[in-house]
Amino acid sequence: MESSKLVIISTIGPENPEKATLPFVLATASQALDVDVVVFLQSSAVLLAKKGEAEKVTAHGLTPLKQLLDLFMEMGGTLYLCSPCIQERNILIDDLVTGSQIGAAGTLVNSVMSATQVVTY
Repeated sequence: MESSKLVIISTIGPENPEKATLPFVLATASQALDVDVVVFLQSSAVLLAKKGEAEKVTAHGLTPLKQLLDLFMEMGGTLYLCSPCIQERNILIDDLVTGSQIGAAGTLVNSVMSATQVVTY
């Protein structure tokens, strides 16, 4: 299979557990198919990467977010958080799950331009 890269942009946080979880369902399924996956969290979605928050997000019929997030990171996924979005919410780097990276608009543009496909939630 030809090398492929998927960028998933999510703007939905814990206020909507189903929509917050679905990007990570897609991400881990894609990783299982040997797709390189980048998840970029913006807006309230950045709260999902704050230590202790993913454990609180469970959507009926879906794997718990914490389990999906851990699997995504274990499988080598790249997780970016919008720098202005975390600043707006007074989230510090030390507050974030291990492996999280901070990115601004340029990071997102570079990821999107190098992707095979982009999905937005």
